Amino acid sequence: MYDERGLTVPGGRAAYEGWGRASADAPLHPASQQHAAPQYPPAQPWAPQMPAWQQPAASVPPYPAGQPVPPYPAGQPVPPHPAHQPVPPAESAYPVSPGYPQPHPHQPQPSAPAQPIPRFSDAHPSGPTGVGHEPHPVEGEPTAPYPVITPRRPLTETVPDVVPGHGRPAEPDPGSAGDGDSPVGHDPAVQDDPAGHDGDFPPPYVSRETDDPPLAQEAQRAVAILNPSGEVMPRPPQCRVICVANQKGGVGKTTTAVNLAVALALHGNRVLVIDLDPQGNASTGLNVPHHAGVPDVYSCLIDLTPLADVVQPVEGIPNLSCVPATLNLAGAEIELVSVVARESRLRRAIEPVIPEYDYIFIDCPPSLGLLTVNALVAAKEVLIPIQCEYYALEGVQALTDNIARVRAFLNPQLEISTVLLTMYDRRTRLADAVEQDVRAYFGDRVLRAVVPRNVRVSEAPSYGQSVMTYDPGSRGAMSYYEAAKEIAERSAQQDRDR
Repeated sequence: MYDERGLTVPGGRAAYEGWGRASADAPLHPASQQHAAPQYPPAQPWAPQMPAWQQPAASVPPYPAGQPVPPYPAGQPVPPHPAHQPVPPAESAYPVSPGYPQPHPHQPQPSAPAQPIPRFSDAHPSGPTGVGHEPHPVEGEPTAPYPVITPRRPLTETVPDVVPGHGRPAEPDPGSAGDGDSPVGHDPAVQDDPAGHDGDFPPPYVSRETDDPPLAQEAQRAVAILNPSGEVMPRPPQCRVICVANQKGGVGKTTTAVNLAVALALHGNRVLVIDLDPQGNASTGLNVPHHAGVPDVYSCLIDLTPLADVVQPVEGIPNLSCVPATLNLAGAEIELVSVVARESRLRRAIEPVIPEYDYIFIDCPPSLGLLTVNALVAAKEVLIPIQCEYYALEGVQALTDNIARVRAFLNPQLEISTVLLTMYDRRTRLADAVEQDVRAYFGDRVLRAVVPRNVRVSEAPSYGQSVMTYDPGSRGAMSYYEAAKEIAERSAQQDRDR
């Protein structure tokens, strides 16, 4: 019989079992110890294992069982742990007043009692309290040893209602009073001035709720421009023939002529626009037909057709008419070269219709050719739109020289009466610098109104309208309305001065 190690057991199974019982008590032979089964610890009952980061920190070992914790003497504080001892403060760089106790930096200090804010009540003499001045002492009111800014109204009083549109406190109801010394409302100790300021104080704060919303402001501008009530701007005593000229292109000559004419016509003035530019942009802006075969200003210059026969009324705008321009006008300068008195052809065409209008605007091409010279000879005033850029300033000098020659030889009455700044961009310093230079050179001939860059002004011609009718509530429309109003008021003022 063989055992589990493959060795022959003499004596059979009984000998093998007896050998096994004997070997369980006796140690194995050293040569066979390497084949012995490993010894494992006894099995323990299963218990859930807690992660290391969730295991509680090791606690301080308790006192021996049955021994009480020794108490500290009565009234004696528990000494802090050595690691919690406060760090001694560093020596201050500022001198310390002798005899003045210095608090420990780690020792909590009692909070000072809250002092009421000094206020300027009715018992004070008249006059405000500004920065750096203390109010006059009043019995029962504490004063601060430092400069204070006295509030306009006691903090205990309620804020009164605001009169809409004025931003000033409303008058209190009879018998109503606040918690202060005076009734809620206007302070009787301070006198009001006509400008609405209380003494030396700035104007009271006006809540944004009292301001009109943007849509309401836009509606107000639209009503002022469209003029449904029929208000009339001051009309000049005689017709003003104004030439809108600038040899620099793209400065807003056509846009200025069209929108000023519409603004004046909407406010009761009779206006005529003469499109002297072969491009015909003024005719497009007023939605007047100017295709081939339509009677235009070319017929007046070359064929001597009466101007009244080519005038077309502008649809939707009463008191406004237009003389269109077609592509035939591009060859007018060549044909006028050999014509006698070629510089005065337009003036002869305009003279018969002058009594019928209050304003005649002549839109010139961006050049100093014969068409522009005809416009300068026919007009009495020149309106120069100047773009707020450097290149626009270079053309002004050449234009003024040409105007001086026309005044000397052809039209002694010609003068530069108006200068309008267009395409003003307040975000750039260049626009501000150009404005300052133009105002320094032309003086009071520059209008106070400035036309900003506005996309509505550029969109309007694509719909055959001016910005005054396309979007009357826009900033561009309001700027041209203010410019037209200023031109009319200046004319009335000059008439009164005469």
